[in-house]
Amino acid sequence: MTAAATPTAATPAHPRILLVEDDEVIREATRMALERYGFPVSTAADGLEGLEAFHTVRPDLILLDVMLPLLDGVGLCRRIREESQLPILMMSARTDPVDVVSGLEAGADDYVVKPFESAVLVARIRTVLRRVRVVPAAVDSPTAVDSPAAIGSPLPAEPTPAHSPTVRSFDGMQVDTDSMEVRVHGRLVPLTPTELRLLLEFTAAPGIVLERSTLLERVWDYEWGADTRVVDVHVQRLRAKIGAGRIETVRGFGYKLRRPS
Repeated sequence: MTAAATPTAATPAHPRILLVEDDEVIREATRMALERYGFPVSTAADGLEGLEAFHTVRPDLILLDVMLPLLDGVGLCRRIREESQLPILMMSARTDPVDVVSGLEAGADDYVVKPFESAVLVARIRTVLRRVRVVPAAVDSPTAVDSPAAIGSPLPAEPTPAHSPTVRSFDGMQVDTDSMEVRVHGRLVPLTPTELRLLLEFTAAPGIVLERSTLLERVWDYEWGADTRVVDVHVQRLRAKIGAGRIETVRGFGYKLRRPS
């Protein structure tokens, strides 16, 4: 594995990033840019090295190129999702909808198109980390970010009592807003931080149509016209985990959670 030496050791205040990129120039330039912003960075040059680094480095976020030798980014993303819900941000020089959707369907939380400004990339990273309770520093100057909560830690096995005031119940689905557990008919459902944030938005307003632009702003922190495919693919993934009929599509507007019957 070609893990890069990092001048800043990983600490609770500095979430570690695993950067998987086969282009040496892009890999080193991105690593140095992220380290200027206070992120310790480990690197890998292909998909298999990336998989090995995922197990040995234990990163807090993975920055993953789509086009990789040996094991491509989509395949690597799927392999990681079999074991962990930690944040994954895909990178690609290709804007073909098939490539974008494939990365998101594999389990990525978001994607960024190359080439990109380092400040833009850092802003996207901090936005993804915010979903796992990282309080980010300002994006306008290189600095460290605050301490994250445990990322990818296992959820408690014991179910939350249905009468708890922190539990939102919807026809066999329970969402505990304190422990951030989701259960469907008593079965614990593992969600990525992005999927959980999306579900919390729906369960806070059952029966209310949420526009894609509203979800982009509330879940992804996008205050501009971003790619709504991000929303569509995450809703599709969420449906597959909690039940396809729970979230309805309102054509021309967005989505809504069915009210409890």
